Amino acid sequence: MNERAFIIIKPDGVRRGLIGEIVNRFEKKGLRPVYAELKELSGETARSHYGHLKEQVFFDELIAYMTSGPVFAMIVEGRSAVANARSLIGPTNPVKAPPGTIRGDYGSDIDENVIHSSDSLDHASREIQLFFGRTGLLHKL
Repeated sequence: MNERAFIIIKPDGVRRGLIGEIVNRFEKKGLRPVYAELKELSGETARSHYGHLKEQVFFDELIAYMTSGPVFAMIVEGRSAVANARSLIGPTNPVKAPPGTIRGDYGSDIDENVIHSSDSLDHASREIQLFFGRTGLLHKL
């Protein structure tokens, strides 16, 4: 059954020119990009997206980082998209991410770990709506 997952290539990944390489890895895994935008995040969108972390001491730094430059936000579609995307990306901490995963190959540390992916279908739906509104749900690449 096809699913949709939400992906963000974070500012460090965009700055380092990794968009093409990362998108290619998703395509090789059988996850087809169906919508994407290079965009600047507003503080409001970043705070909403990371609202579950608002009590953490690093919250303000996280928001500053996510709004420090453009991000590449996309929706990928395919079989078990959420689970496959998470497997391809690797653990949050790049130091613990195995080689061959995106974070294992490109992440420098937990603060700049290159990429985000939805961790459930419910979160994917919420994140797609937050970042793209109805546009992300209707258009296909």
